[in-house]
Amino acid sequence: MSKQYRVAVVGATGAVGHEMRAILAQRRFPISQILPLASARSAGIELEFGSECVECVELGRDSFQGVDLALFSAGSSISRDYAPIARDAGCVVIDNSATWRMDPDVPLIVPEVNPEDAGWHRGIIANPNCSTIQMVAALKPLHDEARIKRVVVSTYQAVSGTGAKAITELIRQSDEVLEGTSPLIEVYPYQIAFNCLPHIDAFLPDGSTKEEQKMVDETQKIMGDSTIAVTATCVRVPVYNGHSESVNVEFERDLSPERARELLAAAPGIEVRDEPAGILYPMPITASGTDPVYVGRIRRDPTVAHGLNLWVVADNVRKGAALNAVQIAELLHERDLIRVLR
Repeated sequence: MSKQYRVAVVGATGAVGHEMRAILAQRRFPISQILPLASARSAGIELEFGSECVECVELGRDSFQGVDLALFSAGSSISRDYAPIARDAGCVVIDNSATWRMDPDVPLIVPEVNPEDAGWHRGIIANPNCSTIQMVAALKPLHDEARIKRVVVSTYQAVSGTGAKAITELIRQSDEVLEGTSPLIEVYPYQIAFNCLPHIDAFLPDGSTKEEQKMVDETQKIMGDSTIAVTATCVRVPVYNGHSESVNVEFERDLSPERARELLAAAPGIEVRDEPAGILYPMPITASGTDPVYVGRIRRDPTVAHGLNLWVVADNVRKGAALNAVQIAELLHERDLIRVLR
């Protein structure tokens, strides 16, 4: 009989927490008990888990006694405070915040890219940033074939990456603009409806943003290669759900578009949609609600030796957050690693 686990979802009432619960049920992760945890104001709420309803419980310092696995999606401050408490209680933590990603003692995992890193966890595993996850999933099979020297990426990131309030703001502002009234600005510093904001997260002293720096640092850590040069420009766009990325890659040796398509088509978690004659390419509207990372517009970059251009799209709430976390849990289960290693 397969092992079953007591699993906590921290931040269970949020958008990513909702997806985590749904995906755990959809993929039949071996759960003996699900424990939804959230703030005091959500305590007592009935939440769906598959065909059942379970009661949400207030997060506290004693919440993790007897819990085997905890999926965190409640923000950096909660992860900073409670992930060590969960770990010390014997619970393995998969954390969706940025808190632990660059900690040298914490693995940062995309299961299709670096599953071997799960073997050295010490109770906390970090889930990467949404924009990084989909990019490295597409880059990994190409890197293995021709070794990447440099990546130039521009992202087109949906408002769902900011949360439910941002989706509501985009809907409301769109109506206000179409009605000819001045849109109310609350979530972002400027109007997002019918606009693009080249600004995600806080600005750093060098003029880049934290989101852009995450893509640099996380890519090198996940790929296990600090020599890969990465430069990013991250842009918020008026799309409800699904991040898109224009990725320019320079390799050490030649890699034809045809060979790249073959490698990507055979790679786990990737779906190639690249038929210019049939006007077929990835789009966020079709990626939303699905699991794969979609890659298209695969073509040579004639301005550099050994260069390719890619267009990469994925559902940022699923593969960019909840699904990747559940896939890490599945990886730990398969390798008997749902235990705190000392």
